[in-house]
Amino acid sequence: MKKYRTAILLFAVFAVIAFVLYLSTGNLFFLLNFGYIGLCLGIGAALTASGWRHARLFVQFTVGLYILVFLGLICHENMQIEGFWYYLFSGVVGAGTLHYAIAKIFGPLFFGRGWCGYACWTAMVLDLLPYKRPQGPRKRIGFIRYIVFGLSLALVGLLFLLGKATPSVMFRLFIFGNIVYYAVGIALAVAFRDNRAFCKYICPVTVFLKPLTRYSLLRIRFDEDKCIHCGKCREVCPMDVEVNNDSRKRRNATECILCHNCTRECPVKALK
Repeated sequence: MKKYRTAILLFAVFAVIAFVLYLSTGNLFFLLNFGYIGLCLGIGAALTASGWRHARLFVQFTVGLYILVFLGLICHENMQIEGFWYYLFSGVVGAGTLHYAIAKIFGPLFFGRGWCGYACWTAMVLDLLPYKRPQGPRKRIGFIRYIVFGLSLALVGLLFLLGKATPSVMFRLFIFGNIVYYAVGIALAVAFRDNRAFCKYICPVTVFLKPLTRYSLLRIRFDEDKCIHCGKCREVCPMDVEVNNDSRKRRNATECILCHNCTRECPVKALK
């Protein structure tokens, strides 16, 4: 039962969120929405604990497709960062604002960059590409994410100033934005031979994710006494994290997506 502790904890957290939002708003959508996401995360964590290698992909597709197809394409909710700015400026507490608050702003204090590893619909596609192990040193262009972050805020602000910030415009922006993200993500993956290049250098959402991730409750722990210094864990990390260091200040500490590649690869189980 102990190995399923994380699975139970994840489901419990989202179940509490679902019930609190339902009781405070009376909106059944919140109960079903966060209940479904919590169930998928719980099942995925349980499958991971059981040793199934594709557990993360299961969660990525069950959650990622739900957000992209159902909330985005069917319900016309802009779930990208521009949608967050739009709902925030409009004073609307809807799926977009709650999604960002829970998954990307405050949630990382609990589950770090788990969003990137288990729910992001952009990474869902990028992780299917063949460049799973980064080739060469990390590029020093991470500043681009902050530029994209600022541009997204400026774009939505301009739409409000021009009186063009309407639900229909934001939905078209959601469609266009996803096309651009997939195109840029795939192009960078091929150019840098790195599936996660978009996440490291371009994605503006990481600006929200990084601050509280450093203090995340859920993280990969390292036991130096067991380590034989083979370096295999570093080789398979898609985010170039210095996983063979237990400090919260380890290199690229806020980049870990909890993919468990390192824990599976470690021959002496020094990572957990």
